[in-house]
Amino acid sequence: MEQDYLEVDREIEEKRQLQRQRRREEMRRKKQQQMRIRRACRIGIPALFVLAVAIGLIVALHKPKAAQTKQTQTGQAVDDVTQIRTDEDGDNANGENAIADADGEIAPANAQPADGQTAQAAEPGVAYSAEETPETTDVPAEVVSSYAILVDVGNKTILQQRNAQAVINPASMTKILTVLVAAEQIDESKLDDKVTITIEDTDYSYSNDCSNAGFELDEQVTVRDLFYGTILPSGAEAAVALAKYVAGSEEAFVALMNQKMEEMGLSQTAHFTNCVGLYNEAHHCSVYDMAMILEAAMDDPFCREVLSAHTYTTSVTEQHPEGIILSNWFLRRIEDKDNGKMVLGAKTGYVVQSGNCAASYAQDVAGNAYVCVTGNATSSWRCIYDHVEIYKTVLGTNSTE
Repeated sequence: MEQDYLEVDREIEEKRQLQRQRRREEMRRKKQQQMRIRRACRIGIPALFVLAVAIGLIVALHKPKAAQTKQTQTGQAVDDVTQIRTDEDGDNANGENAIADADGEIAPANAQPADGQTAQAAEPGVAYSAEETPETTDVPAEVVSSYAILVDVGNKTILQQRNAQAVINPASMTKILTVLVAAEQIDESKLDDKVTITIEDTDYSYSNDCSNAGFELDEQVTVRDLFYGTILPSGAEAAVALAKYVAGSEEAFVALMNQKMEEMGLSQTAHFTNCVGLYNEAHHCSVYDMAMILEAAMDDPFCREVLSAHTYTTSVTEQHPEGIILSNWFLRRIEDKDNGKMVLGAKTGYVVQSGNCAASYAQDVAGNAYVCVTGNATSSWRCIYDHVEIYKTVLGTNSTE
C-alpha cells in the first residue's frame, strides 16, 4: 500500500513540476511587461509632476493678494477638519485603517466587512493550556521526531511529550493559525466573496519556492477557496491572498496573528513573522503552542470543516473551468492505518531547519479528543508513522506495517 502511495506521489509531483514551470514562464513574461511599464512611468511621471508644479506656481503668482489670503484661511480649516476626522476614524495619514503590530509599528489594513460595519478588535480569547501530570510519559521509543506532544483535550493534560516546550520553526503548520485568525475576522456570509489573485501572490510563492494551491494570475476565486487552498495543498499564494483580504497586507495580518497569541497566553514562546511558515529566526513556537493553536482552530466550526476535509474542489473560474481538486495528503495517507481513521483534522509542514512536522486532531470511540504535534521527522511518511505510534495508547493498537 505504501508503494502505491509513493507511486501516486511521484506522478503528482511530476505534474506539479510541469505546472510550476509553466507558471514561472508566465510570471517571467508578466514581470518583463511590468518592468517595461514601470520604466515608462519612471520617465513620464516626473516630467508630468514638474509640469504640474510649474503651472501651479504660475497660477499662484498671478492671483490677487486677497484671494491668496482667503485660500490660506480656507485651507487651514480644511486641514483641521481632516485631522479631526482622521483622529475620530483611527485612520492614518493615507486614509488607511491601521493595526499596531507587536513591536508597536503601524501597518495598513483594509479590515472592513462588506456590510460597511467597522471591524472591531477581537475580544480576549480563551487561554488554552494543558498541564503535565505524574502520569505524563515520554513518547514511545519508536517515534523518530525530535519534538512531540500528545494532549488530552477534555482533561487539559499532557499525556506524552518529548521536548514539547522547545522553540522550533513551525513551517507550514503556521497556516493553522492563519485560517483561525482569518475565520475570526470574516463573517461566514462573506465566504463566497470573490478575490483576484495578484502578481504579488504568485510571485510570493515563486520567489520563496513555496508549495501552491494552483491558483493563477488574475484568477477570481472565492474566500472559501482560499481557506481550503491554504490548508489542503498548503498553498502559499492562497494564504497570502487570504491575509491581504482580511487585513490589507501580510504585515497587518501577522500583527493579528501575534495578537491572537497574546490572547491565548502563548506569546512567551510563540511569535510569527509571516502567514505561510517561511523560515525566520523570529518565527517560532513550540509543539505545545501548536497543539493549543490546533485545539482552538478545531473549536471554530468553519476551521474544523477545512482542517477535516480530505479533498475539496475549488469554484469554477475562467482559468479552471472544472475547478481544482485539492487534497489533504496527511489525512489520506493516515486513513489506511487502523487508528488513522479516527484522525479528524491535520496540517503538515516542512522546512530544512525543522524537518517534517505535523499537527493532528483525533477522537476515540467514546468521543474523547486528542491533539498530537510532532517536529523534525526524517520524512513525510515517518512523520505519519510517528503520529500513528503516539496515538496507539489512546486510540487502540495497530502496527506501522
